[in-house]
Amino acid sequence: MTGEKPPMTLDALAAAARESGEGRLPPVHLWNPPFCGDIDMRIAADGTWFYNGTPISRPAMVRLFSTILKREDDQYFLVTPVEKCGIRVDDAPFAAVEMRVASGALDFRTNVGDWIACGPGHGMRFVRQANGGYVPYLHVRNDLWARVMRSVYYDLVELGEIRNLDDGAAMFGIASRGDLYKMCDASELGETP
Repeated sequence: MTGEKPPMTLDALAAAARESGEGRLPPVHLWNPPFCGDIDMRIAADGTWFYNGTPISRPAMVRLFSTILKREDDQYFLVTPVEKCGIRVDDAPFAAVEMRVASGALDFRTNVGDWIACGPGHGMRFVRQANGGYVPYLHVRNDLWARVMRSVYYDLVELGEIRNLDDGAAMFGIASRGDLYKMCDASELGETP
């Protein structure tokens, strides 16, 4: 369309992200710049970032782009104070690739190197799949989630426990920092407390 400026190049977007971030997470949740179009960028279900169909091989660039990621409804954008570019996300924009356990607390490392303390403000949710299994997700920030990768999932489930809730229901879940993140009814496991 006439009058619309073309989307930023990858280098220009990276430069704008560097400028706006200044070494910390920029306040993208406060920015509402004009939409400048979609760019051919995609985040695969395993957390790999692609540009024009090619994986972005520089971890520092992926990390930089992850800091200017914003979700509005079910759409994802890279935003700067002056522009907003649409991107595709196959599942969740982050992947939880490592887990640490200490004194009833779980911490997860994302594919971009952030450590997230699972607990108030950074809860977990479990999504039931068509095959009956569950996929865990960890809240990272501002409606952005990390899919817990399969290698971490098995260790996570080993930490699960069955608890009787106030309403009498027995639930299987994962506890961290005093909160229980319910995965399924204990009867699905064939166990009773």
